Amino acid sequence: MNSIIHPISFRVIERKITLERSYWYFIKGKTFYNPLNLPDGDIEFMFGTTKKKVVVELFRINGGKVGYYLADLRQKKYYYCGQDWDSVRVQLRSLGIGRDDPME
Repeated sequence: MNSIIHPISFRVIERKITLERSYWYFIKGKTFYNPLNLPDGDIEFMFGTTKKKVVVELFRINGGKVGYYLADLRQKKYYYCGQDWDSVRVQLRSLGIGRDDPME
């Protein structure tokens, strides 16, 4: 899995369901724009929300389907990306974030 670089206000979340449990995993990516020098850890509270509230919104948009989700904490917008890692990159590009890798 390659790293995905995104603004500090975005979170990538993976929904997994196993025989033992189901859970939401908040993936910590690298940030390329952090003008206030916010910490890279649990920053949901800085945008007026919590992880629990984010999970509720993610569940609402797709019923908790397995795969990757994208949360824009600043604008309170949530997106289902798909079941593979590259779908996150595609969703970010559709939002105008990122660029094609010139080395490929």
